[in-house]
Amino acid sequence: MKFLANIHKNKAYNLLVRIVIILATYFFVYKKLFHSPSLSEISNIWNSTSGLSVFEKIYGITGLFFTPKTDFIIFFKDVFKDPNLYLFGIWVLILMVVNWGIESLKWQFLINKIENVSFFKSFEAVLSGVSVSIFTPNRIGEWFGRVFILKKSNPWKGVFITMIGSFSQLLITLIVGSISLAFYVPIYFKDHGIYSNYLLYGLIFLVIVIIGTSLLVFLNITSLPLFLSRILHKRFVHFNDYVSVISDYSGLELLTVLLLSFLRYCVFTLQFYILLMMFSIEIPLLHGLMIISLIFFIMTAIPTVTMAELGVRGSVSLYFIDLYFAKFGAMTENIDIGVVSSTSTLWLINLAVPAILGTFFVYRLNFFRKRSS
Repeated sequence: MKFLANIHKNKAYNLLVRIVIILATYFFVYKKLFHSPSLSEISNIWNSTSGLSVFEKIYGITGLFFTPKTDFIIFFKDVFKDPNLYLFGIWVLILMVVNWGIESLKWQFLINKIENVSFFKSFEAVLSGVSVSIFTPNRIGEWFGRVFILKKSNPWKGVFITMIGSFSQLLITLIVGSISLAFYVPIYFKDHGIYSNYLLYGLIFLVIVIIGTSLLVFLNITSLPLFLSRILHKRFVHFNDYVSVISDYSGLELLTVLLLSFLRYCVFTLQFYILLMMFSIEIPLLHGLMIISLIFFIMTAIPTVTMAELGVRGSVSLYFIDLYFAKFGAMTENIDIGVVSSTSTLWLINLAVPAILGTFFVYRLNFFRKRSS
């Protein structure tokens, strides 16, 4: 009888957690779409002539995302009245599937160390992770949202494996962003008073250190369990057992994970560039890719609550793209609105849509399992 009672209790707890996740996901997407600030408000704060610093502008724009006012949906209805823009939208949607498809392939490759998972099962897990992550700070919920699709393996081992994939994506962002920074500074700040050849040489040296250290740490991540076991000794035996799964990967397998992360990075960078063109932000390809890489680079260094992420992303994008037009072209009010529209659409397609789709798979997750004898 006790066994049957535990089964019913687990089912009830699983149902409760699933409902909470689904409701939270829909609530946060709703807040973003229907309670976001108007594009004109964002543009007015950014173009403020009251001597605001960049950080004050970012803070002000982020604050708007907590106020109940919007013209987000109305704006997109007007934009898509132009039939020529549908082709851009179709390409971005296709790339969204490719983006999460590559991520699913990467997670499948990693998780097969502990349990064989099909590509479609991995795709379900990834979308479930997006649903959980959309309302968590810096989307850390993604680590936990995927692993409960596993049937046999310990979820904590799955969490540490998922962290390897996230760490590889972060590394690619840092590497590409730092390389872009080395090209960006001499192009945009050569006439600035603080610029000098020594600054450039120092920057190049810093970039080499970042790339070298990042690759060295990632390719030697298999040594982490041994390092932790020496620190923690026998006090956290179970924790050491979970972390030890990291040591199962070879250098070639880790390089494969990095390659998949780089391919995914190329996809969502291209998405962003297509959206900029879609909203009439005409920037040459090389300049556009360099600026987008810097935007992603800066975003990794800014901790955000998910509700405010869209405001921070829009503010950082405005800063770098405004610098481009200040140096190479004429600034107009439509440029700022176009930039914010591009970042909002990227969030909508790459996060909101997958999060909604992921809720259909959340119902299959088992957060509470029957204890093994």
